[in-house]
Amino acid sequence: MIEIQLLGYVITIDPTNFLGPGMFLALITVLLSGYPVAFCLGGIAVIFSLLGMIFGEIDPIFVSALPQRILGIMGNFTLLAIPAFIFMGAMLEASGIAERLLESMGQLLGKIRGGLALSVVIVGSLLAATTGVVAATVTTMGLISLPAMLRAGYNRSLATGVIAASGTLGQIIPPSIVLVVLGDQLGISVGDLFLGSLIPGILMATTFALYILVITTIKPELAPKQNNITLAPIQLIQLIRIILPPLGLIFLVLGSIFFGIATPTEAGTLGAIGAICLAALNREFNRKTLSKVCDETLRTTSMVIAILLGSTAFSLVFRGIGGDELIGQILLNLPGGKIGFMAFSMLTIFILGFFIDFFEIAFIAVPLLLPSARQLLGPDALLWLGVVIGANLQTSFLTPPFGFALFYLRGVAPKSIKTKEIYAGALPFVGLQICVLVLIILMPGLVNWLPRMSWS
Repeated sequence: MIEIQLLGYVITIDPTNFLGPGMFLALITVLLSGYPVAFCLGGIAVIFSLLGMIFGEIDPIFVSALPQRILGIMGNFTLLAIPAFIFMGAMLEASGIAERLLESMGQLLGKIRGGLALSVVIVGSLLAATTGVVAATVTTMGLISLPAMLRAGYNRSLATGVIAASGTLGQIIPPSIVLVVLGDQLGISVGDLFLGSLIPGILMATTFALYILVITTIKPELAPKQNNITLAPIQLIQLIRIILPPLGLIFLVLGSIFFGIATPTEAGTLGAIGAICLAALNREFNRKTLSKVCDETLRTTSMVIAILLGSTAFSLVFRGIGGDELIGQILLNLPGGKIGFMAFSMLTIFILGFFIDFFEIAFIAVPLLLPSARQLLGPDALLWLGVVIGANLQTSFLTPPFGFALFYLRGVAPKSIKTKEIYAGALPFVGLQICVLVLIILMPGLVNWLPRMSWS
């Protein structure tokens, strides 16, 4: 207890009551400073563990549990899927397969009004099912498709909007790194989460495609028809040869999971080997390509694991000083019960998606929400909650002015395209994503049907 004399009055303050909120506020402050997230989490954990021991709130033996937690993370078989899927996507991108896929699909659909935009949605869905990384998908399509769409006379806002929106599909279409991490943090089967997100992911992509067909029919000037594109039978066969191998790889990976032949980790390894085989068939597999892909895989995986270790230390200390109880009391006492909890948690995650990457949200925010979610929604609803979180983050990453996908596209778009044009193009797709998100929330069967079918 600390006693302070103020204007003749003695005020007694218990510092331990402020450790939990102080730790959370300190984290937000340091994150906004731009310092590496993993070190923010670990550093704050060390500082507040010392403060907790000074004020007698934390027993030193409690902190000694951290090494066992880290060993548990390092021995987590599910997390091995992360480097496998990153490697698969990076190999397909580095070997030029993704680029040829975009060009081929553009030729195949080029004569349809809005065909180039449709090809971006289709290939964006395919890349989402291989890379699972928003930055890689948006950058790849921005470099390849955007110049072609601008040369074809497409409206700038429509062109940039469809590229940014299609790039965010990697958040929800399996096999996604996002879903692997969410499954681990929520303590549910990653395979079931892949199954549960398949229908919402296809629904999201279909909604984008239908919007393009409708808007280009109503306003033909947005997407001029490409009458100069002709396909000979030989060219059509070549296009099929380019399109089928990546499709086969995706079906191989997802099919092995859905039919119970392989775990997500094993399927990820299968996909990585398949990507190497495709690169070799295209004569793009060499030491330089392998070195580049391994370097990218190592960097991304190291970043993810470093954040996970830092968040583990943070959550342990946060629990030790009673912060999790404070968060639980706030969430459980929100007005509206389940509806109030969902509204508050989804709004919080949506806003966090403006400022910090998905991995930080998954490792910091999701564990704080999980106990209350189990109590209010029930353990059976966690699968549905995981898909809702993924769709919510997908929307957040596209929403102006802070959406990550918009920043990635701005980085590769020509200087002639104004930022406000990118924002204007993204807004209709944000509205479509919100509609699909609301539909997923109101109709949990869209998520639960396939997992239940797999068990029947």
